Order: sequence, then C-alpha cells, then structure tokens
Amino acid sequence: MKQLPLISFFIGLFSILNLLLSSDALAQATVVSGTVRDAVTKETLPNVSVFFKDTKIGTQTDVNGNYNISSAEPQSGLSFNSVGYTIASKNIMPSATQQTDVLLVPSSNSLDEVIIVGGKRIKYRNKDNPAVELIRQVIAHKDENRIKSYQTVAYQQYEKMLFSVSNVSEKFKNKKMFRNYQFLFQEQDSTLIGGKNLLPIYIQESLSDKFLSKEPEKSKTVIVAQKQVQFDSRYIDNKGMKTYFDRMYQDIDIYKNNISVISNDFLSPIADGAPAFYKFFITDTLKNQKPQIIELSFTPRNTGDMLFEGKIYVTNDGKYAITGASFGVNKNINLNFVRALKIDLSFEPNAAGKYNLSKSKLLTDFGIGKTKGVGFTGERTVTFKKYQFDAPLPDTVFQGKSTSVLGDAGKKDDLFWKKNRLDTISASELKIYGNIDTLQNLPSFKRTMQIVTLLFAGYQNLGPYEIGPVNTFYSFNNVEGLRLRLGGRTTPELSKRYYFENYAAYGFKDEKWKFFLSATYSINNKSIYEFPQNYIRASFQRDTKIPGQELQFVQEDNFLLSFKRGVNDMLLYNDFYRLDYVKEYENHFSYTLGFKKWSQTPAGGLFYQNDANQFVNRLTTSELSLQLRYAPNEKFYQGKIYRVPITDRYPVFNFKYTAGLKGLLGGEYNYHNIMGSIDKRFYLSQLGYSDVTIEGGYIAGKVPFPLLDIHRANQTYAYQLNSYNLMNFLEFVSDHYASINIDHNFNGFFFNKIPLLKKLKLREVVSFKALYGGLRDENNPALTSSLYRLPDYEDGSKRTYALGNDPYMEGSVGVGNIFKLLRVDLVKRFNYLNHPEVSEWGIRARVKFDF
Repeated sequence: MKQLPLISFFIGLFSILNLLLSSDALAQATVVSGTVRDAVTKETLPNVSVFFKDTKIGTQTDVNGNYNISSAEPQSGLSFNSVGYTIASKNIMPSATQQTDVLLVPSSNSLDEVIIVGGKRIKYRNKDNPAVELIRQVIAHKDENRIKSYQTVAYQQYEKMLFSVSNVSEKFKNKKMFRNYQFLFQEQDSTLIGGKNLLPIYIQESLSDKFLSKEPEKSKTVIVAQKQVQFDSRYIDNKGMKTYFDRMYQDIDIYKNNISVISNDFLSPIADGAPAFYKFFITDTLKNQKPQIIELSFTPRNTGDMLFEGKIYVTNDGKYAITGASFGVNKNINLNFVRALKIDLSFEPNAAGKYNLSKSKLLTDFGIGKTKGVGFTGERTVTFKKYQFDAPLPDTVFQGKSTSVLGDAGKKDDLFWKKNRLDTISASELKIYGNIDTLQNLPSFKRTMQIVTLLFAGYQNLGPYEIGPVNTFYSFNNVEGLRLRLGGRTTPELSKRYYFENYAAYGFKDEKWKFFLSATYSINNKSIYEFPQNYIRASFQRDTKIPGQELQFVQEDNFLLSFKRGVNDMLLYNDFYRLDYVKEYENHFSYTLGFKKWSQTPAGGLFYQNDANQFVNRLTTSELSLQLRYAPNEKFYQGKIYRVPITDRYPVFNFKYTAGLKGLLGGEYNYHNIMGSIDKRFYLSQLGYSDVTIEGGYIAGKVPFPLLDIHRANQTYAYQLNSYNLMNFLEFVSDHYASINIDHNFNGFFFNKIPLLKKLKLREVVSFKALYGGLRDENNPALTSSLYRLPDYEDGSKRTYALGNDPYMEGSVGVGNIFKLLRVDLVKRFNYLNHPEVSEWGIRARVKFDF
C-alpha cells in the first residue's frame, strides 16, 4: 500500500482517535490556566509546581509565571508548591475551562525582612545588564568550549526514541475493546504533559561509535547495533518512519547558532545574535560547587517567534562553559500541533577541565488541539560516554560513507543490549517491542489504520495489489468531458523483484479510452522505491496531457485540478513508449538512461498547421536521454511503494540531455535538448527560510513549437510552486531560457508582533519568479518556413508567443498556516499584460501541513 508522509499520517491518526475520544474528552475535560505571583512583591514566579490534587498530573509555570494544565477527567482542586513559599490550594470547577490566578505567601522563615520598593516598573534593557554581559562572554568563548575545539574526538553514543499516544482518558482505556489489553497502557507522569494515560506505540534504539576530526574537518558514524518496533508494512514503512523521526529529532547542539527541532530552526540562546531576540536574567548562583555555577534564565522578546525559553548554567571561572540547560517553548509560539516541548542537556567535565555533553533529552507532545483530545508524545534520549580527545585517528576510520551500519547491527540479541546500553531502560519500555504486535491485532486499531491510510494515501490494499489513487477516479475537462478512471499497482506482497502498474480511463465527451501499462524489474532485488534504486522499466501510455503542465507528486486528472480559469481547451492525445534504466549510488548520485517514442495528436482548440496551411494530425519523435542527479545528504520518507524527498538545507543538482533521432522508429526530427537546475533551501534563522530554484535550457536544432520548451503554466486555482501561476497554457515557448524561482516563508516573523494577528499564528510568504528566454530565427515560424504556425485563439488573436527582451515576471504575497493547513496567495503578473485572456492579479490557494 502507498505510504503517506508521516505528518499527514499522524494528523489523520489524531483526527480519528479524537473522534473516538471526543465524547469523553468534551464531557469531562478540566482545563485551567493562570498566573502565579508573589503575594508581597506581586512579581510573577517561574518554575512553580502546579498539580491537580491527589494526582500526578502537573506542570510548571513559565518564566513569566504563567501556567496551563489540563486533564481528561473531572478535577476539583489545584495545589501550588515552590521553594520558599507556603503550599497553596485552590478549588476549581470540574469539567470546565477556567482561569485561576494565585498569590503565594513566602514561608515564615523568609519573612524576617521585607522591603517594598515603589515606582515604575523598570524597562528591560541590554545596556548595563549583567545577565547580557554574561551571555556575551558565553558567546565569545563558544569556540573554545565546544567539542569541535579538539583536533580529534572519539566517543560512544546510545540513542533511545520512544513515541506514545497520550492524553488517553480512563473511560476510553476501560472500553470493552481494551478490557483484555490493559497491559498496553502506562500511567502518564510528566510535569509538562497533561492527561492520565499513555499508550506506547513505538520505540527504537541504536548504539554507535562516533569519530570527529578538526583539520581536515571530517566525521564518521558507525552504527554498531540498532533495533526498532516493526509495524505492519501495509500501513507504515518502518525504515521510512525511522528516517522521518531522525529528521525531526536531530542532535541538539546548543553551541550552534541555530538548533533544528521538529523540522524548524530555532535560534540558540547562545547564538551570536541572541541578545537581540532574547531577554536574559541572572536567577541564582550555586556557590557550593567548584567552579561556581550561575543560573541564567532567558525568555523570548516576542513569544510567538521560533525561540526557546528556560535556563542555562554557566561556569563562573572565566571559561564560561555550559554545564547544563533546561528549556522549552512558550505556549504562544507560532508552532503547529505542539502542545509541549522540553529539552534537557547535561554536561560533565573531562580531564582537561572542559565540559562535554553527557546526555541530551528532547520531549515533545503533539496534538490537533492545544489541550483537549488525544495527542502524540515523542521522547528522544541520547547518552554520550567513553570520550577520547586528541587521540590519533587513522585515515581509514573516515573512509566510505559518513554513516555506515555494521552488517549484524540489526541482529544483536537481548544479552548484547543489556551489557552495552549506555543508559537505563525501564521494564515497561522493553515491553513495547512485544506489546505492539498485540496492539496491531486489535480490530479497532486495524480499522483506524485502514481509514487513515485510505483518506490520506488514497489507496485500498487488496494484498498483492492495491487500487487507487481515489482522487483520480473522477475528473473532467473541456475535451474529454466527464472522465472516469480506475487502476492500481502491485505491492511487494506479490514480488520484490517485479512490479506492475496499470489504469484505464474513459472520456464521455470524446468517447475515447485511455490506459497505462508498466512493468519494472528490480536489478538489486530491492524495492524499486528503496534507496539506492537500480531497476529497468518498460511502459506504454495512451492518454491526454496539457502542453507544458508538469505536476510533481500529483496526477493531472486529480479531481481538484479539474477546475481551471480562462480558456483551457488545448489538449494532446499522446502515445508514449518508454524504456528506462535507473541507477542510484550510496553517495546520492544517480543517472537515468531512457528511450522514448512519442506520438502526439492535438485536440480541442490546439491545431498543428504547417506553413502550407495544412493541418498535421500526428507528430512522432524518437528520443534517447541521459539524466544525472546529485543530492548530497538527501533523505527520504521511503515507503514500500512510495518515496518522497525530505527538503533540507543541501542543494540538489539536475542535468538532462535529450537527443531526437530522425528516422528511428518513425522519428521526424533531429535535435539536442540540454537542461540543468539547482534547488536549494536557505535557512535564515528568525527570518524563516527560502526555497530557491535556478534553471536553464537550450535546444539545438530546427524543430516545430511542440518540441520547444513549453514553459510551465498553471490555469488552476491551486498555487503551484514550480509553475507560473498567472501564465496561460502554451503562452510562451523558447529554444533557450534561464529562470529563477524564490519562495520565502517568514514563519510568522512579522505577524507574531501584531497583537491581533499573533493569536492566529499566521505566517507570511512571498515569492518571485522570473523567466528569460526566446527563439532563434531558425525556430521562429514568423521568420522561417517549414515550421508549424504558433497557435491562435478561435477569434484569430495570438495565443502563443516567444519571450521578448524583457523576462516574464510574477510575484506573490501570501498568508500561510490558515487553520494550520492552508496557504492563500495574492499573485501579480508584472508584464506581458497586453496578451489576450491574461490576468494581472489572481488569488491561489495551496494545502500544506507544517509544524
């Protein structure tokens, strides 16, 4: 079955489970928020423990003294506890959402002397602020305190990742279907996450040897042992899940300027520019330690930005090293689906007196709602031991890939793990490996997985064959009218060596059948979707196509793309005979050798007319092609029969050469087509990120306009990232061109500072696209005979153009994260506005899930 990207899968799983739990949660949830202050000074109090009475459900106040606590069960009271203050109790309304502010009274032995100072509240300033001076010293000493200050480093790393369904109510837990499976549940005991019960569903462990070199800069990871829960591969690909979680839960290096967490870049509290974005406060000095440790609290200047809040601990010995850190995010942060996030870092001194990371723990709780309903909790703990500094490392250590896996890494027995784990693991956590097999056999769990997979992946599994995708079963256009389609493909349950795919479609207006058949042979006996690919594929397709429209990961007969603007009656009937060989290497370089025989027939308002005013019914070409692709450090969400690249900061290079061969199997033209592109995401810290694509192409040879570069246009109402959204189909053709596409997401940087918009957690997006190109005289029908005339509209007005001296340009400003899934852009076309049937402005929408 086609696997769906993990974020869509878990959003769907949340939705289904929320429906199951909604009657209980809505009827019984107790949600309380408020502020805790000192009863004497009226100052807000951070780190106060807040618990529902007689439960282990608790939280802590943030640096501003605010708290938020919830329970899926009715609760009647709260207790507040902080060192130096008398414990306070408050009665609350059960099964209600309410606000309760509290004043804590200092304990008697702390009330010997109270000094109350009146006057205006002092405005926070960086100037003459000892906390800011301290953090500047920490920043200045970063290079000498981080692990990369050594010439070589070797150490062992143990990683444990645990995921659970959270906030499960007692009533749901005791439902009839779970009556015999109570052992699956664990009691939730966290000061960050509300709720009563956890249902652990996933665990993975790994043990690695790590090696670093400063000059030259190299790194090597050797995975010695690894294990993980194995899900039913019909719904979830286990390797793809591990890759996706590894991307979301990357290593936490506080010494970096930016820390990547759940696919977002957060500014580190000790980044070079941190004082401009954070407020810092000295909150304690631990004098009973040597060296003395200063507790430094920090909070965002703007609570909606991608920033942390919490505490770091710094040595007061002139070295200003980090000895520990505990931080999370503000509840107002512009971050989707995250109910809570907590990071704890522990450092230990080595023989040289420097501090190196000994343990890192990242805990997150996800959910559709902020407090109510079922959630999803992820916890990653990494332990570092057996450090060796400046020891000679032979060059052979760094040979091969930067990450390698020992052949028997996945075969280690329980005794090995018991002896070699660098950290403890509870008995309940170990039970997860066996418990998941039981969970997957629950009829209710199977039904939930089937529903989620069908809704978000669009395929219905029938064992060795699956039917879909469902969003292509029905569509319509001006030429075919109502179009019905049915098809599917084989799964690895039939064969891991052979794969087949097919569909049949029928248009009720043109009364024509369309179909597709393909057969693929895996040369390396792996799934053809598994990295690295190595396969050969033969296929035949008879179907329609809009000239110049190329969609990524979306079928052209997708129902939602049936709705188009303007005149869109141009279509091609195509017969494609293809033979392709694909070879990928471990370093993410790949090449594709291909042969294609293409016969195309114009339809609708599209005509092929030569210079003798004769209509040409069919154009046939035969092509050989070579495509090269290099994507260093690329990762995929990789399913059994589905693979999607995970966008990261590394560039992707593409090069394609195509040769048209006249006389080969009916080919009518000789030509050479060269295309190259570079895609790169640039992370700009608090200013968000930019996706940039630079592309260019050149066609050598004399060819009619259907064989030129028909620039990607979009006449649908969906915003397409790689198309020109206000360009008409077949409006521009070129035999040489260069283009740039910039799409920038500010991640709410400006909206977060506007009070009314801040609560909506909207995000600003801007884009700019420019295309420069043209036609040489030999390919311009107005200047050269024996070429097809460029298409016209029915009224005789010109329809297709060559670009002039000015590039085609369009841009957009948009609002993203509407309801956490919708982006709407106002698009403006800057030039070539005198062409018929064009619009200067347009509104386009795009569905996108983001954290």
